[in-house]
Amino acid sequence: MQGVHGYHLRSDGGVRLELTPTTSSPLAIDISESTEMRIQRLITENPVIIFSRSACCMCHVMKRLLSSLGVHPTVIEMEEDEIGALSASQQEGGEGETVAPAVFIGGERIGGLESLVGLHLSGHLVPKLVEVGILAL
Repeated sequence: MQGVHGYHLRSDGGVRLELTPTTSSPLAIDISESTEMRIQRLITENPVIIFSRSACCMCHVMKRLLSSLGVHPTVIEMEEDEIGALSASQQEGGEGETVAPAVFIGGERIGGLESLVGLHLSGHLVPKLVEVGILAL
């Protein structure tokens, strides 16, 4: 198991956690858990989560859009070898859509930046966020 040892503030407003072995932390991570299982667990535990590549500009736009609505998503930066696990654990949304960044709301894959913006422009994003209990009207 691992726990949070320290943290560093990032230039994009995020936080990078340093993990150390522990069994007492509520943030403990089971290292025997497969990447696919961890992704599924994170999707079910977080009402709004973005899986992203490191320093992804599309992820930044997704975070800004959600922040403008008062939602602060969990953001998981993935290594290239972990991105394959994301596509294995979830079917890709549409043809040509990238695997990462990908946003999930209420356990449902919304897709990438284009899908999120499309949902917002169609007027369906806020009702979806209200439906999963992350926003109140």
